[in-house]
Amino acid sequence: MTAPDFGFRRGDAIVVTGAGSGIGRATALRAAQMGLNVSAWDLNAGSLEETAALIRYGGGLVHTVTGDVSDESVVRTGLNGSREALGELRYLHNNAGPSSAAPLTFNDAMSISVGSVRSLTEIWAAGGLPAGAAMVVTTSVAGNLVGTEVDWYSAAKAALMGYVRHTAAHRAAEFRSNGVAPGMTDTPRLQGFAESPRGQEVLGRIPLARMASPDDIAYAVLFLLSPLGSYINGVFLPVDGGWTITQ
Repeated sequence: MTAPDFGFRRGDAIVVTGAGSGIGRATALRAAQMGLNVSAWDLNAGSLEETAALIRYGGGLVHTVTGDVSDESVVRTGLNGSREALGELRYLHNNAGPSSAAPLTFNDAMSISVGSVRSLTEIWAAGGLPAGAAMVVTTSVAGNLVGTEVDWYSAAKAALMGYVRHTAAHRAAEFRSNGVAPGMTDTPRLQGFAESPRGQEVLGRIPLARMASPDDIAYAVLFLLSPLGSYINGVFLPVDGGWTITQ
């Protein structure tokens, strides 16, 4: 499929965290197809290299950062290395975060989920950004429109959107900020869920009668980052097939 033209300037660079699989991989691949250089980050070196290989196979330029985005030393080193390899980092997709199934305490989960996004954003923006800079955070319908069984997951996703609204209101001179909220998405984290009784129940309430693909979310992310979305700031965008309007 030919990549749509969202108005990106070829050779501009994007940081995508959690790029080893799912939504992050889709964003990285589609960004590369649109002419962006990609700084791809993930904890898993093997899956990250798979993403990088796909970008290179398509003729794209990619720099990889393997490490934990909740570690500030990893973030500083990764951003410095990416700038050296790719130039100015105009766009940021804050996508990495723990699964709701992760065995985390409430306080640790909040620190990892929300603190890492704030830290990466602050370090990315420090020292100035090029004109037209933009950030998108992967939040969720969880915590913002529906509650989940896992308390920290709902709290963290709501807090992420709160941070997006803060930066949109108070840092718009530096960069635009928006949040994308996936619903039920066909990623490795939900492997097998659609076939479960609970998954069938959820799927039955989605008006579009299917799960989202990672590309469905990636294209929404890239539109919000792009020059075509240059007057969109502070938006919470559910990409859920209409699921939450049926709740």
